[in-house]
Amino acid sequence: MSIVDLVRLDRLGPALVQATGDPRWRWLDATLITGGKSNLTFEVTSEAGAVILRRPPSGALLPSAHDMDREARIQQALAGTAVPVPKVVLQEASGDLLGVPFYVMEKVPGHAIRTQMPDGYAESPGEKLALSDALVDVLADLHTIDPATIRLDDYGRPHGYLKRQIQRWNGQWEKTKTHEVKAVDELGARLARLLPEHQRHSIVHGDYRLDNCLMALADPSRMTAVLDWELSTLGDPLTDLGLLLFYWREPGEFELALAPSVTRYAGFPTRAHLAERYAQRTGAPLDDIAFYEGFAHFKFAVIAQGISARVASGAMAGQNFGDLDDEVLKVAEEGLKRLEQEG
Repeated sequence: MSIVDLVRLDRLGPALVQATGDPRWRWLDATLITGGKSNLTFEVTSEAGAVILRRPPSGALLPSAHDMDREARIQQALAGTAVPVPKVVLQEASGDLLGVPFYVMEKVPGHAIRTQMPDGYAESPGEKLALSDALVDVLADLHTIDPATIRLDDYGRPHGYLKRQIQRWNGQWEKTKTHEVKAVDELGARLARLLPEHQRHSIVHGDYRLDNCLMALADPSRMTAVLDWELSTLGDPLTDLGLLLFYWREPGEFELALAPSVTRYAGFPTRAHLAERYAQRTGAPLDDIAFYEGFAHFKFAVIAQGISARVASGAMAGQNFGDLDDEVLKVAEEGLKRLEQEG
């Protein structure tokens, strides 16, 4: 499908005029922001400026996936807290306007750091440490918010969350796999057997990593926005930490095709530093952190398989991320090793 079909500028323009009171939004252009592997993200521009539109991919969707209403709701709830989020400009849950639910948010200035550092940005080890600490500190701030104080106490079912997550991602694997991968099956089965006895509850982001955040343009020690809240809910906060540590690749480790990481290069602190900083900020014991890192590997392997399936079906607006079979296998095998190292 073309951008014209996916965004329907003829319908979006009048809706933005009504939402903002600015008639300049009637005449629009839209550009796909590449790199998004689940929901589709577009920059929409006019004489009034630029905003960001989020919508699901085209084609059949898995149950409970790509929930635009949840993304918009949590960003609205977190406004004014220590967790920086973009302001929601327009939300349309019915799907009548574009054919699918979507929302529009303000465009926040900041660096989205993916495959390389911006020129001249956070060049020294001290600046890289400050950036890393800011990333951990915002996650700790999110996990210490009482959901009831921002009207999110009904945002999820925290009790039994981890068990349901293992079941859910095992189910997603069965729905999207194109062939048998024993390492993924074994990792999912081991995680189901090794569920930690003691689990904490908080708001969780669900996909927290450096490239889902924006860092201040002139200050690497400050974050301007946390993005991509599709998987957020109430649950075990250490699932967020485990995923952050998974994405935090260290020198010598293989690079993820779906999520290249600048932290593989010299000057960044280790995963151990991030975990220690988080423990100090939250007071949370990390005795079971290997389990959560193993779960992060499992979740990523399943997500990678789902992306591969959506690309093959033509539901990703022409984006192609290459052959992901090897990545699925290597990530699952790495997750098994992580569990064995601590076992």
